Amino acid sequence: MSLTATHPHPALPMQRLGAALARCVPDSLFGRLALLLVAVALASHVLALSLMFEFRHMGPPPTQLPHHAGMPPGPHGPPLEGMLMDIAVRLSAVLLAAWVGARWLAAPIRQLAESTRDLAQNIHRAPIAEQGTRECREATHVINQLQQHIRAQLAERDQFVAAVSHDLRTPLTRLKLRTQSLQSDAERQRFGRDITEMDSMIRVTLDYLRGAADPEPWVELDLVSLLQSQVHDNQDCGFAVNLQGAANGMAPLPLRAQLSALRRCIANLVDNAVRYGGSAELSLSREADTVCIRITDNGPGIPEAELSQVLLPFYRVEASRNRHTGGVGLGLATAHDIARMHGGSLVLSNREGCGLLAELRFPLRA
Repeated sequence: MSLTATHPHPALPMQRLGAALARCVPDSLFGRLALLLVAVALASHVLALSLMFEFRHMGPPPTQLPHHAGMPPGPHGPPLEGMLMDIAVRLSAVLLAAWVGARWLAAPIRQLAESTRDLAQNIHRAPIAEQGTRECREATHVINQLQQHIRAQLAERDQFVAAVSHDLRTPLTRLKLRTQSLQSDAERQRFGRDITEMDSMIRVTLDYLRGAADPEPWVELDLVSLLQSQVHDNQDCGFAVNLQGAANGMAPLPLRAQLSALRRCIANLVDNAVRYGGSAELSLSREADTVCIRITDNGPGIPEAELSQVLLPFYRVEASRNRHTGGVGLGLATAHDIARMHGGSLVLSNREGCGLLAELRFPLRA
C-alpha cells in the first residue's frame, strides 16, 4: 500500500496572504489616508536616522570638525547638515506620499466617473460593479438604483405611448371611413387633408417620444453610402437634393452609429432644407478625428436669436406656422438629440446672402 503525498498549490498561500493584507487595509477614504501618512512618517523617520548615522561614520573625527560661529562642536557630527538632511528626507517622503495617495484614492472615483459616463450614453447597460472604498460603493449603489428607476420610467412611458397611439388612431380610422360617405367631393377632400395632417402630427410626436427610449443596436456603417442613399431616395421623389462631387469620390468612411437613428437625423435636416429652401446640398469632409456633414439650402434662414431655440422640441419659428409648410417642431429637435446621443453636435448658422447651414459633427472612435 503506497501513500501519495499531497502538496498544497504554491499559489494558495500567496493568495491567502494577499487576502489577509487586503482585509487589513481600511475601508474608508480617511482610514486609507491615515494609514498612508503613518507608514510614510515611520519610513521617513527610519530613513532619516539611517542616513544621519551613515553620515556621522563617514565624516571626519569629532576632534577635526570645524567650529561654527556660536556653536561648539558636538560628538555627533555637524548638526546643521544633519538637520537639513532630515528635513529633505521627510519633505521628499511627504511629496511622494501625496502623489501615491492621490492616485490610490482617486482610482476608484475615476473608475466610477468613467462607468457613469458610459451609463449616460446607454441607460440599458449592465449595472456598475460596486467596488472600491465604502464611499465609492455607496455612491455606486445609489447610481445603480437611479438607473433602475429611470429604466422603469422609460418602460412606463413606452406603455403609455403605445396606449395613446392606439387610442388616437382608432377614432382617426373611423373618421377616414366616414369621410368616404360624404356627398360633396370638396368636403371629402378638406376632411381628408385635416385627417392626414392630424395623423402625421400624431405619428411624428409619438415617434419622437418612442425613439427617445427605444434601444437600437450600434453597427459599423459607411457614411458615404448612407449619404448617397439619402440623396437617391429624395431624387426619386422629385426633390432637388444633391451630393457634392468630392463626397461622391470619397473612400468608405466607417462610423459606429445607430443606423435608423442616424438616417432619421440626416433625413430630418434634408426635409427641413427642402421644405423651406426648395433644395438641399450635402457635403462630407473629415477633419482629424472628426467627420462633418454639411447640409445647405437657399431658403430665408432663421433669425439669429432663434438659432438655438429651434433645436428645442415643439418650437417653431413664427414664419413657419403655415399649415402647408410648417411642421410639428420636432424635426430639428430630433436631429439634435440623435447627434448628442452619438457624441456629436448639430450647429445651425445662416449663410451669407441667404440660406441655412446645418453642420453635423461626429467623433471617429476606434
